[in-house]
Amino acid sequence: MSVQVSRNFVFLKVHSLELVQLGSQADEYFANDPNTCLIKLRQFGEGLAQLVAAKVGLYEQPREKQVDLLRRLKFRGAVSGQAADMFHEIRKKGNAATHEGYDDKGIALNCLKYARSLGVWFHRNYGGAKNFTAGPFVPPVNAAEKNAAIQQELGRLAAELAASEAAKQAAVDQVALAQTRAAEEAELRQLAEQLLVEAETQAEDAQEKIAEISEQFETQLNAVQAVAVQTPAQEIQQLVVESQQDDQNLDLDERATRKLIDVKLAAAGWVVDSETLTYGKGVRPQKHKNMAIAEWPTTDGRADYILFAGLQVVGTVEAKRQAKNVYGAIDQAKRYSRGYEIKGAEQLVAGYPWQNYRIPFVFATDGGEYLKQLKHRSGIWFCDVRRPENLRRAIGGWYRPEGLLDLLRQDNDQAHERLAQTGFDYDFELRPYQIKAIQAVESALANDQRELLLAMATGTGKTKTCIAMVYRLLKTKRFRRVLFLVDRTALGAQATGAFEETKMENLQTFAEIFDLKGLKEQTPDRDTKVHIATVQSFVKRLLYSDDETTAITTDQYDCVVVDECHRGYLLDRELSENELTFRDFGDYVSKYRIMCRSIGRCWTTLMR
Repeated sequence: MSVQVSRNFVFLKVHSLELVQLGSQADEYFANDPNTCLIKLRQFGEGLAQLVAAKVGLYEQPREKQVDLLRRLKFRGAVSGQAADMFHEIRKKGNAATHEGYDDKGIALNCLKYARSLGVWFHRNYGGAKNFTAGPFVPPVNAAEKNAAIQQELGRLAAELAASEAAKQAAVDQVALAQTRAAEEAELRQLAEQLLVEAETQAEDAQEKIAEISEQFETQLNAVQAVAVQTPAQEIQQLVVESQQDDQNLDLDERATRKLIDVKLAAAGWVVDSETLTYGKGVRPQKHKNMAIAEWPTTDGRADYILFAGLQVVGTVEAKRQAKNVYGAIDQAKRYSRGYEIKGAEQLVAGYPWQNYRIPFVFATDGGEYLKQLKHRSGIWFCDVRRPENLRRAIGGWYRPEGLLDLLRQDNDQAHERLAQTGFDYDFELRPYQIKAIQAVESALANDQRELLLAMATGTGKTKTCIAMVYRLLKTKRFRRVLFLVDRTALGAQATGAFEETKMENLQTFAEIFDLKGLKEQTPDRDTKVHIATVQSFVKRLLYSDDETTAITTDQYDCVVVDECHRGYLLDRELSENELTFRDFGDYVSKYRIMCRSIGRCWTTLMR
């Protein structure tokens, strides 16, 4: 029996018959074989990413792993934000289906939505159809669905489609509409015959046709790549910019957006499922369990998520679908904080209320990553409402439960009082200008300045100044952990030696007082106070690692010191082989900047 061409993907026929074929197969397999549906969607995602790469001149042969291609597209800016998240979610779930078996219709339905949204995003931005409107998602046919939640979602999608069709009928001439639909049906039949897509059969002619379509797609990719290589860089960049801007208009419904948020919260250590772990289904916080419970009622409406560290209420999240102003959505999260009421055994943080706020940390998100060029319209925004001076700000990822608990224990006002009262009587003598430099940094921190540049000439004792500064900030508990970044291993070895040898007080060295991790340590321990690492190693952790256990979370470091920060931007040396392989110096600079933005969500001090 031939597979029907899916209305969700038919618009892609002008770009690739293979993408239409894979999307249609995924639609068809959803009803009885969600595992194969996910495999087909993984192949769809791979093909679409390759087509994006060809459009911007980044397609390579032989084909690379999907995760590597998506990284390169992200570096270029060609795939970013929520689009990148959806590509990765399709990739991960497709891999699980291929290697482990993944019989989950809820996940398959979400990934179908992601694939269709990515197809629309591509068609608009890289396909020249800027004003294309896809209409409602067409739910796959599934007459015998037993899962109540999935059946309800399919019913909602069907009702949305029916409402759209009714509105269309009321708005246009019925004869013209009938003619248009007849033409569409004829086109779908013709396309189905052209594709010869077969379900659960191994017909020789069908297999030959499928192989022929794949070969045509390969030829097409090479042709598109050849055109892109000859296209002026400004035109390619304009395509990239438009794709980033349109990332905020992806056709995702609330359910699919929430599932993207669930994935990221889970990766940060929260127990979460916005469909099953809800207040309305009787879910409540539990001891020794860190939970993000959805749809929690407050006196000012239902919070999308309330974050519980055990029984302690630590955060509230406002989730926005296709948010135009994530920055402004913090205000709604603040209202949930003010309107929270104890429902049972949960506990409020000691010290509440703070200016009528009852939950200390508030978040707002659209489910995607923060893009600086879109400023207030993307990412995760955060505010610590315990101090009125604290401003909302964009952060690079979710806090872990332990990170929020650490933040609760940090008292910046008290730390600055201790700094003001602490002298400079160390086992080595600081010169007056060095003391003045340290005091300038501390004063700027007290005024909530987040990015600082400390410039000192060669031979003025920058290293000793830095060690004293970091020591004071850690001793007074202004910061919990410092990342000391260098741009080459030699500088890292020198810095490690200085921290290990410099005597601070009572003839004890810095490394004897505070736990220090050097270049060989990839991640800090719980008690680590200073971690010395190269820029290259962090680029590798952030952008090249497949191991989520080594991922850098928002709360892993709360101060970053970049030693010799100017050197990352100057072509003053050859890049050594043992640091990391870059395509060229421009690629090195690009990754350096991406790395700094990614970990620059915390206080940053730059040394020169």
